[in-house]
Amino acid sequence: MPPMTTLKHPIRTERAPAPFQGAPYSQGVRFGELVFVSGQLGIDPATNQLVEGGIAEQTAQVMENISAILEEAGSGLKQLLKTTIYLADLGDFQAMNEVYREQLGHEPPARATIQATALPSGALVEIEALGHL
Repeated sequence: MPPMTTLKHPIRTERAPAPFQGAPYSQGVRFGELVFVSGQLGIDPATNQLVEGGIAEQTAQVMENISAILEEAGSGLKQLLKTTIYLADLGDFQAMNEVYREQLGHEPPARATIQATALPSGALVEIEALGHL
């Protein structure tokens, strides 16, 4: 059997934070026509720190990070198919939704939202995403 060629391409951009504490994962992976974006926190890539403020500011930064990774792969927020949102407190659901809606408009992707016991660095929100090229 001939060797299979890989369609898997790791995505890396300076416009989004590097993997958390040097963990072994890619910011994103392009596979065929799909882009898988690793969970993003509200970390400013310039400072490598959580942005100041609350859930709204962190959600906005998360969406900027996801957008940067998708764009590096040749996609964008309009091509999002699915997101999974992890909230440290489901009480932040409405405030997170306001920012999320502003970013994604009237045709949002499929999604799941759950409360997590704890998120890295004391983050209030983490979002992972699946996009299409």
